[in-house]
Amino acid sequence: MDWGQGPEGARQSDRGGCPEARGRGLAGQRAMAVAVALAVTLTAAAAAACGGDSHRGASGDRALGGDTPRFSTYGWSTDFSTHSVPYYEIVPGGPGKDGIPAVDEPKFIGFAEADEFLVDREPVVALEIAGDPRAYPLQILIWHEIVNDVVGGRPVAVTFCPLCNSALVFDRRVAGKVLRFGVSGKLRHSDMVMYDRETQSWWQQAEGRAIVGALTGTELKHLPSWLESWADFTARHPDGLVMEEPSYNRDYGRNPYRGYDSSAKPFLYDGAQPPHGIAPLERVVRVGDRAWRLNRLAEEGEVREAGVTITWRAGQASALDAGQIGKGRDVGSIRVRDNAGRDVPHDVMFAFAFDAFWPNGTWMLGR
Repeated sequence: MDWGQGPEGARQSDRGGCPEARGRGLAGQRAMAVAVALAVTLTAAAAAACGGDSHRGASGDRALGGDTPRFSTYGWSTDFSTHSVPYYEIVPGGPGKDGIPAVDEPKFIGFAEADEFLVDREPVVALEIAGDPRAYPLQILIWHEIVNDVVGGRPVAVTFCPLCNSALVFDRRVAGKVLRFGVSGKLRHSDMVMYDRETQSWWQQAEGRAIVGALTGTELKHLPSWLESWADFTARHPDGLVMEEPSYNRDYGRNPYRGYDSSAKPFLYDGAQPPHGIAPLERVVRVGDRAWRLNRLAEEGEVREAGVTITWRAGQASALDAGQIGKGRDVGSIRVRDNAGRDVPHDVMFAFAFDAFWPNGTWMLGR
């Protein structure tokens, strides 16, 4: 499919209608907006998406230090007087609050049932806690972006931001309380801004850090997880559980962001280009504040640097390439372990996002 076509109901308003149909339409709205961004200059796309406002905001906002939100605060009980980032960096991403609906209390199925809709190269988020292995297919996460679950007795948020290819799992416990997360409909540096339903604080998905509201400055614990192919997950865990398709009216398996990771520019991003001639949407592996180019890892197979061992193996499809997710080009899978062989939290993200959130980070370029 082409982005301009969008899924059924993509032109539907985010007000009114059943949640299932409304959610499907709003996910399509973002895909359609991305298509517009590819067809015109980024500045024009940002202006259209924000009702004529520029991404960075007017000079008056800079003079105010970014203290004035440039978006509607209707429907929010957030403490907007407290924030750690300038408000001109936060922009509407298309859908409104919960327009892309997070999934709570997901249901799971076994290998035999999941094998009917997942192909071998299908990308999944693999998570193992206390002997409880789970797989969360990106063909589901690409439409919902957040899954609130409990794995091995631990409350977790499984997250995926398609616009920066960031798939991260966080512990949902903060100061003795369990938070539930939703999709705010806002972006910062083209990365999803999440919110928690308990305090309505806003959180940067790529960092796991609260940036607006009562919990500003709080960081979620990043848990080890990794993207791998469905075939690799089942080979290791034939008795593992797989997230079942939710009961939303979605065309699971279809990619609403077809060709996005081959585009020249990120959606709603006007920051600096990555250094060293690295393309903005080239994949990198982030461990802490260091980044390794996926191309380098694919060439070398294994890299041992900075106290970690990073291995690459072929067989995983890109979720942001072909019209059907399982048919995307092979980008391979990554595992990151420490010197004791333990899995290390990491992210496989686009280079522009690493540069935006870790501008002083280290690029591990090798020889």
